[in-house]
Amino acid sequence: MVKVNQQILEEKLTELQDDGIPGDLISKIREKVKDEDLEEEQLEYLLNKVFINFNNAVVETSEPVGTIAAQSIGEPGTQMTLRTFHYAGVEEFSVTQGLPRLIEIVDARRFPSTPAMEVYLEDLYREEEDQAIKVHNRIEQIRIEQITSDVDLDFVNWQIIVNLIPEICEKKGIDIDEIPEVLKRYKKKGTIKREGSSIIIDPGIEDLQSLQKLREKILKKVVKGVRGIKRGLLTPSDDGSEWVIKTEGTNLQGVIQIEGVDYKRSVSNHIHEIEKLYGIEAARQMIIQESQKVLEQQGLDVDLRHLLILADLMCYSGSIQSIGRHGISGSKSSVFARAAFEVTVNQLLDAGLYGEEERLLGIPENVIVGQISPIGSGRVSVMFDLDANLLILKKKKKNTE
Repeated sequence: MVKVNQQILEEKLTELQDDGIPGDLISKIREKVKDEDLEEEQLEYLLNKVFINFNNAVVETSEPVGTIAAQSIGEPGTQMTLRTFHYAGVEEFSVTQGLPRLIEIVDARRFPSTPAMEVYLEDLYREEEDQAIKVHNRIEQIRIEQITSDVDLDFVNWQIIVNLIPEICEKKGIDIDEIPEVLKRYKKKGTIKREGSSIIIDPGIEDLQSLQKLREKILKKVVKGVRGIKRGLLTPSDDGSEWVIKTEGTNLQGVIQIEGVDYKRSVSNHIHEIEKLYGIEAARQMIIQESQKVLEQQGLDVDLRHLLILADLMCYSGSIQSIGRHGISGSKSSVFARAAFEVTVNQLLDAGLYGEEERLLGIPENVIVGQISPIGSGRVSVMFDLDANLLILKKKKKNTE
């Protein structure tokens, strides 16, 4: 029995690559095998298994991959419906899951119904809870209403008195002396002064309704944190090796500028925000990951390749398009394909008004007229030039004579 050394391994892997196995798979096999104590027969057996399984997984030419992907995502989606509306929520946050979330992704909604982020921290902040809390306090949006016991209206002097809670201010890292500066924009001609743990605002208004409106505005004023981040939850990561901040609300652009935030790993479930900040490739990756997460949470096993087709179709134009009448289905050049999807009469009327031409090149339009559909990926049509063939035959005849 011959033990596998580095030379034998490289020879065998080169043979495997020559047989058509892609380079990234070869690298993975090399990583897995290099520390194993294998004999040559065992390695041969393993590589044969890899070759057989890879070739079984390759899609055959003219397989209609789009149709299969649609069916493979759509069918489990119907199973999901039953499990969706009884889900209580995840770690204190209510997060849209199941079918509504999948519809949200496929529709490329401009704003997700429950925007959320996972903010990862840099080396100095990720291991110690005290350090992580410092970053958390910089991110979480704090309004006046969260740090006050009450906001009184003094109708004798026409003043607004904001009674702060010093303990909460200290816990959130807010300096009470800075609050008058924050509230300065609300005094038209009056004054703002601090008395102990209270802020007294004299806006110079002697009208009850205006004073009430001003009180509501002051309550909503952001004192600290990133706009759009309603709440943050500091939790250990899945493997327990570091602290992660999960947020309700998103503002990735604002958060990655905060000291201590690891901008390379922090993610948002707002796909359009990802596209704006990092580009279309990052948005495509996010569509794949979010779809996978939804399906896995529901315990459904959908092949990654189907999700890749979905993401590629949504992103191939360079911007995110929804799969629907306002996106991909609505922008098809074929009249019948658009009419088969939605608002049939309007589509046909518009096509008639503008004199559109139906070339019957796609699948739905050929099904409608009862012709054979040009179905299948990698399908090739071979055209035969009779005149050119006749000239070749004549030449051959002359040469033989």
